[in-house]
Amino acid sequence: MTVVAARPEIAARAAEFAAPLALIVLWVAFFIATPHFLTLDNIGDLLVASTILTVLALGQQFAITVGGIDLSVGANLPWAAAILGYLATHGYPTAVAIAGAILGGLAVGMINGLLVGRLHMTDFVVTLGMLSVLNGATLLLTHGNTQAVNSTFLRTLALDGIGPVRWFWLLALIAALVVAGIVFRTRVGTHLLATGGRLEAARDTGIAVNRIRLFAYAMSGLLCGIAGVMLVARNGGADPSLQTTYLLSSIAAVVLGGSSLSGGKASVLGTVCGAVLFTSLINGFTILGISQYYQPVAVGAVLLLAAGIARFRK
Repeated sequence: MTVVAARPEIAARAAEFAAPLALIVLWVAFFIATPHFLTLDNIGDLLVASTILTVLALGQQFAITVGGIDLSVGANLPWAAAILGYLATHGYPTAVAIAGAILGGLAVGMINGLLVGRLHMTDFVVTLGMLSVLNGATLLLTHGNTQAVNSTFLRTLALDGIGPVRWFWLLALIAALVVAGIVFRTRVGTHLLATGGRLEAARDTGIAVNRIRLFAYAMSGLLCGIAGVMLVARNGGADPSLQTTYLLSSIAAVVLGGSSLSGGKASVLGTVCGAVLFTSLINGFTILGISQYYQPVAVGAVLLLAAGIARFRK
């Protein structure tokens, strides 16, 4: 009886480290499959590519921590990028365009938070509706065309760094440290975890749960705006296409990383590892010459795996 009872606890403890363990296994598998995977140049490029998803997933973690979900990130990302592209192509300074993109992402998050927190609307419906609204608004703003952005600063941000350390890595690291500091070292973080853990109990203890949920979605939108700036810097322009792959991957990275879909639990390190894992999948498939049509299959399979792992954390 003791052994049987211990098995769920062992599975739950193993699930806590699912993302880093899966990342190690994946890297070893790709290294065995091709010697071109674990090279300094490829790992450097892989980590740069993972930073956008990392920042996006860190924002998604705020929403999931309070027991919600932000489906609008798939459209908020190109929306923020489109604002940057629009302002840059209409003669505004790069700093103004970047600020506009970040504020645009933040505004979306605040609207989501107000509708969910203040009006008590279902987060799934709110963010799904916002995804559709933003998708249309982005197409209207860009007329459905990719907007090229010629900025020396953004090119430097995407390509350069301090020695071997790239600027994108530092941005993602700073974002992760700030998020970890907020969630685990501040009263707001305690309230975020309490609200996601037991909403009514948090309300009974005097926590302003409506404000906390507003804050969570605002942070998701803010980080989405930052990710939008990084996306433009990396691609050299703003693509108005709906980013459903980023949406699915951001959710899966958070859950696979150790956070609970029901809220009340978060893991910044796990989320970062989850984001790197998904980027490694795409990178490894590309090096091995596997058709890009298999990539969404792999992402979906890992998402299902993350959902299965979440079962053992309850």
